[in-house]
This record gives sequence, C-alpha cells and structure tokens, in this order.
Amino acid sequence: MVFWVSASLEVEAADVARTTSYWSAVTGSALPAHLVVRPAAGAPGVHVQPHDDDGVPAVPAPASFPGVRRSRVYQVCVDIPGPAFEAEAQRWASLAGGRIDVLERRPEFAWVRMPGGPRPLDLLLQRLERQDGSLAAHLDLGTTDREAETARHLGLGASVVSREEFWTVLTDPAGLAYCITDRDPATGELG
Repeated sequence: MVFWVSASLEVEAADVARTTSYWSAVTGSALPAHLVVRPAAGAPGVHVQPHDDDGVPAVPAPASFPGVRRSRVYQVCVDIPGPAFEAEAQRWASLAGGRIDVLERRPEFAWVRMPGGPRPLDLLLQRLERQDGSLAAHLDLGTTDREAETARHLGLGASVVSREEFWTVLTDPAGLAYCITDRDPATGELG
C-alpha cells in the first residue's frame, strides 16, 4: 500500500462550475484525479483526503503558458493553529509512514516526507501564529516565473491578498486562498 493525498475544493453549489473552470484554466487542462471541486457539505474550503492504496495518480507534468515557462499545483498545505502543530504533524507522519522535515530557514513550515517516490501532491504543514481555531488547508502552485504566473491568474479572476518573500497569496473567484510559489513545478525545489 502507498500513502498519498488528494485535495477537494469545496465551494457553494452555485460556484462549482465556475471554480472547476477556473482551476482547469490554472492547470491548463481538465482537473487531474487528485484535485476535485465539489459542493461544500459545511463551510467552503480546501479539504485534504488521505489515501492508503496502490491507486496513486501519476504526477502531472508542469503546464506551459505564454509568458510563463512552467507551472503546476504541486502541494497542499495544512494550516494548523500553533498549540496543535506538534500533535497534528505527528498524526500526518504516522498516517504517511513518513517523517517530518522542518524547513530550517522558516521553521513554521514542515513537509511530511512520504516514502516511495513522488506523489501528485506533496504535503506541507504550516504552524500558524493563532492559538485556536480549526485546521484549514490551501493549494500551492509552483512556477518558474511567479510574477508572470500571478498576472495570468489575475486575468483569470483571482485577487492578490499579499506578496511574501517566496510566494504570493491569492484567492480564486470563489474566495479560496492559495499560493503561487517560487518552487520549481517539476521538483518542488526553491528556484
């Protein structure tokens, strides 16, 4: 058995078609099996689905767009209130049969390293400064040209929330937050 994760973008029923169209334009094709859009049963948001089977979808190749060399949705990030971080990180590592790899330069981030090769989505954990509240999640898209990719997303209907050192935070037309990062879309390495 192989551990992998998928992500569901759960939105209001009236936003399903628009959100599917938006994310298909972002990825450059029909949504891959590890990314789905569906009506929210509760509050809208990105939900991480763990899988423990041999049906791991192929890792999609980065898409190419005019003015942007390459881009790909390469990871899902679970946003965790500070006090819950250690227990939640250990839970994910245990589920994955993997280990936690803390980013030395930014220790509020840690990857869950899954054994057995690449997966369609990497799993990143983010320790939030807030002390309470529920877990949330968002998608991360890697690109070789963040400014051009951000401009492309703005043209598709996204809004910029903030610009950080290695990433830009946006919201899609349904209001779901996500990040465009400077990570190579093929390898996940910081460019």
